Amino acid sequence: MNDTSLTRGARWFRALAGEPSSPAPVWSGTAALGDETAHFFAVVPDPQNRFPRATDNVVGLEQGWKLARAVRKAIADDAQSGTRRPIVAIVDVKSQAYGYREETLGLHLACASAVDAYASARDAGHPVVALIVGPAMSGAFLAHGYQANRIVALDAPGTMVHAMGKEAAARVTRRTVEALEALGETIVPMSYSMASFAKLGLLDELIKGVDADAPSDAQIDQVRQVLRNSIRSARDDVRGLSHRLQSDSAKQNRAASIEVRRRLTEQWDAA
Repeated sequence: MNDTSLTRGARWFRALAGEPSSPAPVWSGTAALGDETAHFFAVVPDPQNRFPRATDNVVGLEQGWKLARAVRKAIADDAQSGTRRPIVAIVDVKSQAYGYREETLGLHLACASAVDAYASARDAGHPVVALIVGPAMSGAFLAHGYQANRIVALDAPGTMVHAMGKEAAARVTRRTVEALEALGETIVPMSYSMASFAKLGLLDELIKGVDADAPSDAQIDQVRQVLRNSIRSARDDVRGLSHRLQSDSAKQNRAASIEVRRRLTEQWDAA
């Protein structure tokens, strides 16, 4: 766990699942988690990737399609055995891999394929848990983690969820990074902190007291316990994502979203 050449996603994959059974850029494997076995997936850097924009821990064409294939394989394998094992998405993704070739060849389709695979796993009865250990940015997080029944995250520097990086957001909004950070203190969706993300009802647990870069054995066991609890919670709940709008925080900070959904449902049912 002290290998500084590894990204956080790779370190936590090895800590929780051991050595991967597939090569970069998408690591997959199975490992014991409590009294059952879970599927683990992570996106890791791939220096030899044929697409120059996709050599880091980002979701590009190959990453999207390979995530989809790996998750679909887990669904198929468990359909034969009759046991829907948990799926843990270890999230440490900086962005989707923007590039002319990626866009031309259908980056949006590759990312959508991963989204569909995770949603299909959840609908099939697999408890899906996303563990955020680093950045969870933009379309990369939508493709890898956001479809989970439960989302948990380490409360550590470097973990964040947002549509874009601070520098890019500052350019788009014509503000300084400092002004953008100040704005996030009063407008929850603009904040980069995990605590603010939790206020939107989208984060099920913020795991405190864990060194994200060099965790002790006790801290790794702490994360395992959170994953086990999240899996049990997911199994006892509906397979959809409606719980994200049911917390007190969501009712306060996403009141407009909840009202829009209510009205849409009302009009749809009346049609």
